[in-house]
Amino acid sequence: MTKTTAAPTPADFAHVRDWVFDLDNTLYPHHIDLFAQIDRNMTAYVSALLQLEPVEAKKLQKQYYLEHGTTLQGLMIHHKVDPNDFLEKAHAIDYSPLLPHPELGNAIKALPGRKFIFTNGSVSHAETAARALGILDNFDDIFDIVAADFVPKPASATYDKFMGLHRVDTAHAAMFEDLPRNLTVPKTLGMRTVLLVPQNLEHAFERWEIAGEDDNHIDYVTSDLTGFLKQLV
Repeated sequence: MTKTTAAPTPADFAHVRDWVFDLDNTLYPHHIDLFAQIDRNMTAYVSALLQLEPVEAKKLQKQYYLEHGTTLQGLMIHHKVDPNDFLEKAHAIDYSPLLPHPELGNAIKALPGRKFIFTNGSVSHAETAARALGILDNFDDIFDIVAADFVPKPASATYDKFMGLHRVDTAHAAMFEDLPRNLTVPKTLGMRTVLLVPQNLEHAFERWEIAGEDDNHIDYVTSDLTGFLKQLV
């Protein structure tokens, strides 16, 4: 990775006019572990759909996640599931661990230009989470998996669709993500790339979810989104 410890300066991002944020484990930190609830719901969905024991359902769920970008995409391809039904059940979670974060809201608001949420989840999920954090009103739009025709990041066509829809000049844009592979296309397009990582690695990660030394498509790495953004203005 190129700048794992370097602090950003305003000059490094002075050209940025479009700020693109993933949602889960990005706009809120890993330790809140909200996604763990979604993960359990997806395992239960796969188990009920295919009549599998939970352990086998979990294994297949993660296989689809790795191979297709989301569990949903794998289920659509291999089992013709109704994506709206899946999203509704997957996001039936308790959002109470998310508390208002005015400092983060002020940091996002202070960024010059437009701000977007670009998620493999649903608009409803993104709105509920961002509203709980008190930051929803700081975003110009949310681009979700439905807008992407259910083709998730890291597919290049999905980035093209998002950029085209919002007329994003990628030479003047930055993207914040928690999955290294989802920053490959943005870097190729000329965007500044920032990887969000947990403050510790006690959470169980798949190997491909962790950045390696040769991941040169990542410009910055931080475990503190609010602190990072405050250094840019």
